[in-house]
Amino acid sequence: MNLIFIAWELDRLRWVPTALLADLVERDGLCMWAFTDVPPWADEEMTDRELAARMCAGCPVRDECLELELRTAGEDTVGVWGALSADDRRELYPHWLQRGERAERGPRS
Repeated sequence: MNLIFIAWELDRLRWVPTALLADLVERDGLCMWAFTDVPPWADEEMTDRELAARMCAGCPVRDECLELELRTAGEDTVGVWGALSADDRRELYPHWLQRGERAERGPRS
């Protein structure tokens, strides 16, 4: 996984207001509406990376979700966001910070 590439891919979202990102993720995020019941893989043992890949496969707002989580949680990120595990996002965070200015500065950005 090339974290620097991922950080630069997110660069296109750096001027999108956080509130708009939150609205997009809540409205269009696959995890917000597709898994109203227990997902079919709930009883399978998976690593966090495997869970992230499975849960976010086909989601139309993965980048927006990842950008939102990095802005709002920063290094304190937990769970599955933007198809990455918490460990992967923590590793990505310093590269993401190097992008520079953003639409709004979150608590840690």
